[in-house]
Amino acid sequence: MAITKLSSSNFTGGKTVSFDTQFGGDRAVDIDFLVIAGGGGGGSHSAGGAGGYRTSYGTSGGGASAESKGIVVSGKNINVTVGGGGTGTNGFGGYGSASTFDNISSERGGRGMSANNNGGVGGSGGGGGWGSGSGGAGTANQGFAGGASGNGSGGIEMSGGGGGASAAGNSGYGVGTGTGGDGGDGVASTITGSSITRAGGGGAGSYRADPWSAGNARPGGAGGGGNGGIRSSPYVVIQATAGTANTGGGGGGSGSATGMTGGNGGSGIVILRYPSTLTITVGAGLTASTSTDGSDSVTTFTAGTGTVSFS
Repeated sequence: MAITKLSSSNFTGGKTVSFDTQFGGDRAVDIDFLVIAGGGGGGSHSAGGAGGYRTSYGTSGGGASAESKGIVVSGKNINVTVGGGGTGTNGFGGYGSASTFDNISSERGGRGMSANNNGGVGGSGGGGGWGSGSGGAGTANQGFAGGASGNGSGGIEMSGGGGGASAAGNSGYGVGTGTGGDGGDGVASTITGSSITRAGGGGAGSYRADPWSAGNARPGGAGGGGNGGIRSSPYVVIQATAGTANTGGGGGGSGSATGMTGGNGGSGIVILRYPSTLTITVGAGLTASTSTDGSDSVTTFTAGTGTVSFS
């Protein structure tokens, strides 16, 4: 295997081998990573959850500390996949797709749902559909749960917001106003040299039968979560928005199953930070760019699947 997740040393045959020595004839170097899966798509009412968030550089998702760095053995091919976002629908939203860097895998974002259905389980969970839907669970050390539905009256529908990497989605609330829950916020990372927040959950949709008074639009969480839609029958129609590409943000939930759809989840991302003394070779099938920050190089993968190697 090209990468072994260790914190300080590798043990081979009882002998401790440091990162800077020869490792089976090839040099082994520790590197930092950020792996975020694709966000879940919004459903007919509730929002999609953010893709799972794992990193060795700063805080991980779900309130976890940084993971151990990976060890790259020069000349060995390493698999990389950037997960896509789930599709927003007027029913059950689509799950996101996992992102991977060798044996490091982040879970897909949970999908948003329709009325009385629980949000999808994922890296961060999708929101619960209005009526009796519970929020979907997040994955330990990757993200938080989606929010539960509210239970309004008189044609008022309140759904849960999608979970984010640093906070759970908010539940629907406000009997008489038809207000869905906000999306949970994502996590900020400086792995590229600049602070960027990613993996926010989608905002839930809101519906009110009163044609003159719409519920408030619920925002997605900081870090690319899509905004929820609004429907106040029949005059006010605001469509949900998609999660931001390459953040793993969840898609916003729609305001109604009639004539509206949830937003698509944002695609994921894989970022590697390593000493500039190394040279990376990116194989076909991957879209990537490399920059420098101090004495390190930073390679960002924004789409595709394929292999990379270092020399």
